[in-house]
Amino acid sequence: MIRPDLSLPIPETITAAHFIGIGGSGMSGLAGMFLDRGIRVSGSDRADSAALQALAARGAEVFVGHDAAHLPGDVDAVVHTGAIWPENPEFVLAKQRGLPVIHRSQALFWLIGGRRLVSVAGAHGKTTSTGMLVTALRALGTAPTFVNGGVIADLGVSSGTGSDELFVIEADESDGTFLLYDTSVALITNVDPDHLDHWGSGDAFFDGFVRFADAAREAVVISADDAGARRVARELTHPRVVSFGTSADADVRIAAVTTDGPVSFTVLHGEESAHVQLAVPGAHNAVNAAGAIAVLLTLGHGLEAAARAVESFGGTVRRFELHGVERGVSVYDDYAHHPTEVAAALEAARTVVGSGRIIALHQPHTYSRTQQMYREFAEVLESLADHTVVLDVYGAREDPVPGVTGALVSEAFGDSSKVRYEADWQAAADYTASVAREGDYVVTLGCGNVYLIIPQVLQALQSTRPSPSERD
Repeated sequence: MIRPDLSLPIPETITAAHFIGIGGSGMSGLAGMFLDRGIRVSGSDRADSAALQALAARGAEVFVGHDAAHLPGDVDAVVHTGAIWPENPEFVLAKQRGLPVIHRSQALFWLIGGRRLVSVAGAHGKTTSTGMLVTALRALGTAPTFVNGGVIADLGVSSGTGSDELFVIEADESDGTFLLYDTSVALITNVDPDHLDHWGSGDAFFDGFVRFADAAREAVVISADDAGARRVARELTHPRVVSFGTSADADVRIAAVTTDGPVSFTVLHGEESAHVQLAVPGAHNAVNAAGAIAVLLTLGHGLEAAARAVESFGGTVRRFELHGVERGVSVYDDYAHHPTEVAAALEAARTVVGSGRIIALHQPHTYSRTQQMYREFAEVLESLADHTVVLDVYGAREDPVPGVTGALVSEAFGDSSKVRYEADWQAAADYTASVAREGDYVVTLGCGNVYLIIPQVLQALQSTRPSPSERD
């Protein structure tokens, strides 16, 4: 992993840029926006993907695999993701040539270029909240530029160039780069300590959010429900702080939340109220919507109009996304990779599964998080899923840690009959199909590549006959 050096100068003018790790959702979105500006784009990633193919179709020169030969001779900036290693040959050659080598957050800073910025931050929920904001703003007749961490389902893209002055981004706290941006309105969904490999301590993590919020030019919109967010709010000196949530003291409050299918609720602000019916399930999405509505209010929109606009949000890719149904078993995918996120995903699934059961297919993400939180993962999975299949750890940017595997999670279950550890994906898919029965939901959980097991699960379901007990 390469830690971002935000002190490095950003070129004033960029005519040709090379992206190392161009296939990621964030990086591919940035590359697309560079193309929108008429900038020549090249880039590489370790594997082919739909994102690479889409960029190639738009005129970008893309490569599968990392090789020094892929770096063009005439680029004037190199953009990299933090997930690459310092030994990456394209990164090394760019440094040797003396080219400006900037982190993706600096490339985004360059794109923003002083526009009115809404930055959405938080340990969980920021991709959905950003998607809600962008969708709602478009429904209200505005055309914001946006960069999200996930594909907005209704738009089919994670980023887009708009004609208005407003720019909406998902701001990343994992490496502190959210402190780089000149934010006008800051939305904080929650503050649940994570990424301590970067921050070093929970106190430093909280302090980062305080600095991020207090630097906002216009307003801070922050959760009134989340304990961490309330701690941050108490330390703020900002003159305009707007809270949201179910708490009685929230400035934008939600009440009468129902979760029987797509979530609905009443939103209240001052003497006004409006009913909201979302297209997505889960009580957590009611709270996400309240945050989006609060931001829309700070931007000058009325409560009723904001409520109607948020209803137009149809979800984001990899957030409780249905991939197929075989033998009456529905297979969903969710990006959840922290115990709080896993809990929210499973609770949302519970509201719509009816009499069926929930089978979680969990891929732990990074060795450091697994080592720190395996007990919390086990507790959430055991209490909220009917059965869990644990895969091995997706290391991402980290080297393996001896003794840290998916077995740590499975062995922490109190009831071993509710869990199975399977490092082999085909064995995991076959086992999942063997225990699933009509009406069940299988939910893959993780922000690594766990979604790639879904075709194997669907095929295993298709080829596995239900037992007599399943037919009853």
